[in-house]
Parts: sequence; structure tokens; C-alpha cells
Amino acid sequence: MSVRVLVIEDDENLRVALESALRGDGFAVDVAGSIAAADEAVSVNAYDCAVFDRMLPGGDALDYVAERRRRGWSVPVLFLTARDTVSDRVDGLTWGDDYLVKPFAMEELLVRVRSLCRRVEAPVSAPLRLFDIELDPERHEAWRGGAPLSLTPREFVVLQRLLAADGRLVPRRELVAAAWDELVSPSSNVLDVVIRQLRRKLGPPDVVQTVRGSGYYLGTVHTG
Repeated sequence: MSVRVLVIEDDENLRVALESALRGDGFAVDVAGSIAAADEAVSVNAYDCAVFDRMLPGGDALDYVAERRRRGWSVPVLFLTARDTVSDRVDGLTWGDDYLVKPFAMEELLVRVRSLCRRVEAPVSAPLRLFDIELDPERHEAWRGGAPLSLTPREFVVLQRLLAADGRLVPRRELVAAAWDELVSPSSNVLDVVIRQLRRKLGPPDVVQTVRGSGYYLGTVHTG
């Protein structure tokens, strides 16, 4: 069964080049040139991952993906952009799953798309529970106190690792590797952004504990 990728790029020449390269690498590819066309595609089709140019007819793709994430859309996203400030990268890695700055080598894009698709193909594990927090990896759903949590893909992965640790410390590097592969340094603040969002969504009492410079765990007292 082919891995299906959606490419959203308004530059026709680049869109054709991306489609050709991805098809040549064995992917099934759909293309769109605007946010409206992308919205129509994701509303009726299932994709294994998506490649979004940031600035599109209809607005900033990051805003579109963020809104989709809030409604439970979990397809891995690679953003393409000429914007390369620290805040741009943090935003891209918070709401998306990877971030590639233009101009880029097509070989690098293919490697990154393959990496995103491997996450989709990874085997799921058994449901997890700690305190009043539950998470079902197969259904990609989580709850606290029986109430459903609307989590981004990165928030879901981080919470899954914390629950699986059962109160033990999870090093920063392990959380970063799980959610961002090798693409982000463990010292980057993108993990802190995701932890902050996760705390807000979990609500009180706060059970996500910080060991400064080392990592995070679920609980009130570090048990080692």
C-alpha cells in the first residue's frame, strides 16, 4: 500500500518538482495550491503526511494547521518557508512536525518526508494510565478525569512518553528524540513550549514536574 502525501505549494514550478521527486521516491502524491484547496483535500482524503508551504493564497499555513490540530487533526506536517528567525522555527516545530528553509536540496526533503512517514508506521503500544490521565496510542486519544484532551501530535507523543515512564524522570533528549527525531537539539526551547501547552491542557492539579536541565516526570515527588 502506497504512502500518501499531500503537497501544498502555490509556486507551480516548485509544486511540480516536489510532486515529481516524491512520486519518483515511491509516494502517492496529491497537490494543492491554496489553503482552500488543501482544506478540501484533507476533509475528504486520508494522508500519511503533508508538506505545506508557509505563505499561501488564503493566509499562513501555520495558522491553518494550528486550527486543524485543535480539532484533532494529527497528520504529520513538514513546513517549507523562506522565514528563518528563531520564533519562526519554534512556531513551525510547535504546530508542525518538521521545518525546512528555502532554498533546500530535494534529497533532504525526501529524507525528512520519509522520517515523518516512519512515525506513522511505528507500532502502537498498549493503553496507558497514571493518576487520572489515560492515553490510547492506537486510537490516538487521551483523557483526564474522563474528559477528552485535544492534543497536537507532539503533545501526544510527549505525554505518552511521560505516562510510559510511570513517574520516573524522562530526559529531555529522550522526549526531543521521540517527538522531533534528530532535527532539534535537546537544549532547544521547543520542548518547553510543548510542555507548557500540555500543562495548560491537562489543567490542575499540575502533575508535569520539571527537573531543571534534566527532564520531566509525572507526579508530585521525583521517585528516581
